[in-house]
Parts: sequence; structure tokens; C-alpha cells
Amino acid sequence: MPIEGVTTPVRENHRFDEQSLERYLAGHLPEFRGPLVVSQFLSGQSNPTFLLESGDRRFVMRKKPPGTLLQSAHQVEREFRIIKALEKTNVPVPRAHLLCEDTGVIGTAFFVMDYVPGRIVAEPILPGMNREQRAAIYDSMNETLARLHQVDFRAVGLGDYGRPEGYVARQVARWTKQYKAAEMEPIPAMDHLMEWLANHIPAQDETAIAHGDFRLGNLILHPTEPRVVAVLDWELSTLGHPVADLAWNCLSYHYPAEVADAGSFAGRDLKELGIPTEEEYLAAYCGRTGRAKIENWNFFVAFAFFRGAAIAQGIAMRAKMGNAAGPDAAERGRRAGISAQLGWEIARKL
Repeated sequence: MPIEGVTTPVRENHRFDEQSLERYLAGHLPEFRGPLVVSQFLSGQSNPTFLLESGDRRFVMRKKPPGTLLQSAHQVEREFRIIKALEKTNVPVPRAHLLCEDTGVIGTAFFVMDYVPGRIVAEPILPGMNREQRAAIYDSMNETLARLHQVDFRAVGLGDYGRPEGYVARQVARWTKQYKAAEMEPIPAMDHLMEWLANHIPAQDETAIAHGDFRLGNLILHPTEPRVVAVLDWELSTLGHPVADLAWNCLSYHYPAEVADAGSFAGRDLKELGIPTEEEYLAAYCGRTGRAKIENWNFFVAFAFFRGAAIAQGIAMRAKMGNAAGPDAAERGRRAGISAQLGWEIARKL
């Protein structure tokens, strides 16, 4: 049965042959007992995600969306691979069970992992919690990101998960291409920002496992305790620059107050809320990863806004085509121009 406020009956544009899926799971997933009950998670803007219920067991399925897809996007195969690899580490991830690349089963590739009970709170101010709970959750989020960046990617079999150098330049090129493929109307600030970033790549390079979309909305919190128990949505993960991940995680410190729906901290009394300042958050990360300081911070914040604009534009295009995963895709897609403008404003000051 759908979980109130979390899942919904499968949306019309994401329906698939549930009987075919049930037959496949019965033959490939030992823990599956049937009959199968399917509902769709409300969250998720890229790869649609489904709750699979089988008796007293719950699983989660991530699949590619239907229809024509942008090149290199929606790679559930990579998501499955990295989750399996990280099961051997101290980074909390769900247990991944199986990957099916046979599109004859439900029309697209998909993978199945454990359902992890807990809370997903997307709003950065963590409404309804007290100061101590917020402080503990932000500390746990910081620790989880630091753990990820300290994983020896070669030791866990991810040495070929991406190129170990030149991440920022490749990302600028990739997201520029993705943005242009999804562009529906000109955004001058984005044109300026893309050109500026390509000409100002920092010389200092680093490599770690980069999540690509590390934020509260992609973390499962313990049902009652203020700590992270699982990291979700690894679609954008690769070998990359850890500071790019950190900057993405800190965008709430840089959104203006008028973009409140994006999780802006502007005008908030962070001390009263129990949320660390950006300086405190960065210092905690540095302490956990052995850094003296963060180099080129404002470049990486501008780079994060650029990525956000490109991703939002892709969501808008999928909404136009009718195969977006989230019900609010069109609204989120309109943020492309806002993110581009914010990134360009930061870049112009450097």
C-alpha cells in the first residue's frame, strides 16, 4: 500500500508491466515471495523510484524513465555498481540486490535494493526539530560526506569508475553539452557562466568518489535519532573533485531570501536554529579530512550553481516531453535561470 505523503499509485506516464516484474523477481530475488504491490515515490526528479512490497518485505526499485533520454543520463547501472562497492565501507548505503539490464522485463533497465526505514527531510532548516537535533544532523551529514571522500576508490573496485584527473574541466564540458541539448530559450547568464568556467579551471586537482548530488533530500535519517543511516541517488556519482561535492552541499548558504523554496538560509538565525555557519561546516569537514583550508571555494560554488542550472534545464525538458520523474518537474525546471544568474554573479566577483 502507498505510504501516506511518501508514495503514490504509479503515475500514468511511468506505468509498466507489474506482472512481468513480479515473475522476474520471483526467479531472481530469493527474498521475494509475492504477490507484488507497487507504488511510486513522490521524490526523485531523474530516475523514477518505486516501493515494492512483498508480504512483510519492502524493496526499492530505481529504473530509467521512459522515452528518449539525454546521452549519458539516467545510468542506473552505475548507481547499482557504486552502491554495491560502498557496502564494504563505512559509508551508509542500502543493500543492493540485483541489476536487470534486460529491457524486455519492464521496458527499461532497473535495479532493486533494500528499503531503509527512516525520514527524508529535504528542507535544509529541518522544520519541526530542535536546536540539538539540527546540530547533530548537520554534523552527521558532514561526517558522512567526509567518509565518502576518504574511501580508497581503487581498493573497493572503483578505480575505473571515472577518470582520476581533470574532473572539473570534463564536468564543465559535459554539463554545457547537456544544457545546450535541453535549452528551450536563451539564458544570457548561463552563456556567460559556461564561458567563464571553461577559462578559469583551478590548476590544483584532487580525486575522490564524488556523489554529485549530496544534500539532505538524498539522505535517510534514522527514524528517531538525529543521524544519517543511508545515502541515496547515486546517479551523478563518479571519480571527481571532493570540493565540488562540498560546494553543492553548501548551496543553501548562497541562495538569496527570495529563493526560499530552494532552501535559502538568508535572513535565518542559524545559531538559534542550531545549524552551523558555512565557516563552521567547512572547518568541520577540513578537520575530518585533514585539510588546512579549502582552496578556490567561490569558484566551486559558482560551478555548483552552473551544474544546478544545467540539471534544472534537463528537468524542464523532460517535463515538456512528458517523461519527468517528479510531479513538480516543470516548476523545478524554471530554476535554471535563477541558478545561472547566481553562479554568474559569483563568477563576476572573482
